[in-house]
Amino acid sequence: MARQQLVALLAAVLVATAAAVVPLSNYGVITPRPRLIMGKRDEEYCGKKKCVNVKCDSRCPDQCFVLCPSCKTICICDFYPGISCGDPRFTGGDGNNFYFHGRKDKDFCVVSDADLHINAHFIGSHNIGIGRHFTWIQALGIRFADHRLLVGAKKTVKWNGGIDRLEMTLDDEPIDIPAKLGARWESTSVVGLSITRTAIANGVRVQLVGVFDIMASAVPVTEKDSRIHNYGVVDDDCLAHLDIGFKFHDLTDNVHGVLGQTYRSDYVNKLSLRTSMPVMGGATSYVSSDIFATDCLVARFGRHDGISMVATRDG
Repeated sequence: MARQQLVALLAAVLVATAAAVVPLSNYGVITPRPRLIMGKRDEEYCGKKKCVNVKCDSRCPDQCFVLCPSCKTICICDFYPGISCGDPRFTGGDGNNFYFHGRKDKDFCVVSDADLHINAHFIGSHNIGIGRHFTWIQALGIRFADHRLLVGAKKTVKWNGGIDRLEMTLDDEPIDIPAKLGARWESTSVVGLSITRTAIANGVRVQLVGVFDIMASAVPVTEKDSRIHNYGVVDDDCLAHLDIGFKFHDLTDNVHGVLGQTYRSDYVNKLSLRTSMPVMGGATSYVSSDIFATDCLVARFGRHDGISMVATRDG
């Protein structure tokens, strides 16, 4: 998309925003519970169609998408080619998986292009017993044109899946969406920007027409996960974070960032794909001074001249 077209797409027409409830016909987020009622398990709905005894995959037993009208389920981490889930596991635009651990309480640019910049804020824990640090993505700071969009998970002590812990703002103004499946907010200051609830709480789809389509779910680190993986989670913070699915519509071939570079035609994957957990290093090339800053070493935002790739050390 030419710069002029993007600017026109994002032109401000009003100051207010509006929320409405619309049908969500093609998918929904479910949190199945093995609760028996009169000999039957809980039922989920795809619109008016009833899906009986639907189960999420073992990799995402507590929450997944149910696709309508087939009632087929799929993990959010498989929804798009570009994703980030858990202790940040990314799937690049080249289809390969890798980990990027970043650093606790720091911001890193995951995508940086001429007209789009996305930073991720990392939170983490430190298990002193095994001497390891663990990190998760807590929030996204998205820059486009002159706008700043924040999508994040609020710090939470004890997790309750029925209480919405998502925080969303546009240009520092809170975004409020009714707590209903399919509730939809459309910005009246940014043409083509909308947010739709994929679940009554903690799940949204963020779309900017012609630019990006992002699925985000706020999830905790459970006691079970902490016990299995030795995360060392403490009682006063369940480390609520985001599982994210990215889809981009018009990235340039000069895009960079932890994830963004994997969409380039000249990207060469130097990670050891034979290992079970290939890790992308070179964190200093991607660190930003805050959630909306565009000052990482590989920043492309606002620049339309050709920039060669910055070599980073992987490992």
